[in-house]
Amino acid sequence: MRTVPQSLKLTELAYPIDMIAPIDDCLFFDIETTGFTARNCDLYLIGCAYHNDEGWQLIQWFANKPSEQAEIIAAFFNFASSFSHLIHFNGSNFDIPFIEQKCEQLHLNYSFEHLKGVDLYKRLAPYKNFLGLDNMKQKSIEAFLGITREDKYTGGELINVYQRFVEDPTVEDLEILLLHNADDVRGLLEILPILSYYDLFNRPLKAKKVQANSYQDYYGATRQELLMRLSLPVSVPVPVKAHANSCVVSIEDKTARLRVPIYEEELKYFYANYKEYYYLPEEDLAIHKSVASFVDKEYRVQATAANCYTKKYSTYLPQWDVLISPFFKREYHSKEIFFEITDDIKQSRDVFSRYAEHVLHMIAYETK
Repeated sequence: MRTVPQSLKLTELAYPIDMIAPIDDCLFFDIETTGFTARNCDLYLIGCAYHNDEGWQLIQWFANKPSEQAEIIAAFFNFASSFSHLIHFNGSNFDIPFIEQKCEQLHLNYSFEHLKGVDLYKRLAPYKNFLGLDNMKQKSIEAFLGITREDKYTGGELINVYQRFVEDPTVEDLEILLLHNADDVRGLLEILPILSYYDLFNRPLKAKKVQANSYQDYYGATRQELLMRLSLPVSVPVPVKAHANSCVVSIEDKTARLRVPIYEEELKYFYANYKEYYYLPEEDLAIHKSVASFVDKEYRVQATAANCYTKKYSTYLPQWDVLISPFFKREYHSKEIFFEITDDIKQSRDVFSRYAEHVLHMIAYETK
């Protein structure tokens, strides 16, 4: 087994890592294997990055031959025992299960139980389309952030390199294998700013400015829209613009600007307990049975779910789940739901902050 330590030339991370955990508690790791299944394949390299008084460091444990797998696993777990958070990219689906299965195969009594896993892949995967990414490979995220690496190989391409090294060890092949893993681990540190987009959807936003705006649409009709300027928890590294359901968000640095259509029309509020109501066809509204004695029987019928409503002309904002009640609809079977922009809501920054989060989640979900 070889242990290869080195310093990483990283002066400062472009993301506040303390939003994950204290910097000295974080261990970044990545593994290299000869295939996808631990039963039939070998683990030949484990690389870790960590921070100490001298800055960011890299340590790699390399198996010169498959018989040294147990040694590099033991070295890794002994080293990891002083950390509380294990940060990786898709390690929940591959790296961690592979090592666990390899421990079982080699009868090693090690566990990840003391380490809290932080999977960058899992945090980012829901926002792939929102960010305009073709796939969720680490190299694709590096390219999105403008990061370049020295290594030109893929993990699959290096399987033959390792097998060749086992048969005929050379310094050149060893350097190729170590460089690929080093770039993967270094990449984990360098792509941390991508978490700012995760924070955008998973930490509170603040509506700094809220206003209504009137404009002329393509056909010359006057429309209204809600404009919001939002303060983000962390500055984003790359500007992003996305839209869905006539809503648009533009994000740059530590600010997001959101546009949402305002609807001024007559909508219906549907009563849930329709069996307790009568419907008045001539009035086109429902009344509770407790006051039905004032209406002749010939002018009323038992209400149904579809006609048990009252109507109101006002200004409304769309919502895609019931964030704010009461909610209104155009018709009973309409999928679109709205809430009225009341005077109380107009005065509440907290409501608009929560609404902004609601709209952003919708855009992220709907972006194709």
